[in-house]
Amino acid sequence: MTVFVIADIQVTDGAWVPAYAANVHDIVHRHGGRYLARSGNVQVLEGDPPETTLIALLQFPSPEAVAAFAADPDYAPHGAARQAGSVSRFTMIDDTDLAGTIVYLRKG
Repeated sequence: MTVFVIADIQVTDGAWVPAYAANVHDIVHRHGGRYLARSGNVQVLEGDPPETTLIALLQFPSPEAVAAFAADPDYAPHGAARQAGSVSRFTMIDDTDLAGTIVYLRKG
């Protein structure tokens, strides 16, 4: 089951960003994932704007692949640096349609 990770990040100390940007995509790929977007061009279309600096959208083949990525010892120092230098929210969703009316999505 394909899953997507939405990383909503407010950078508070950007010292971690260059190493994270240069190295984490290889760790994501090692676990079958790929970035669909990693952008600071965030435009709120509806609702109150969060204090977001950047949003990344990643695709993984399964929830287990996401867990393996998050537990990878090579990711640990980058994750710790990101956590120390940001307010982050990572959300995982699957590829289902809760209403079950979109024919190209699995019924949720």
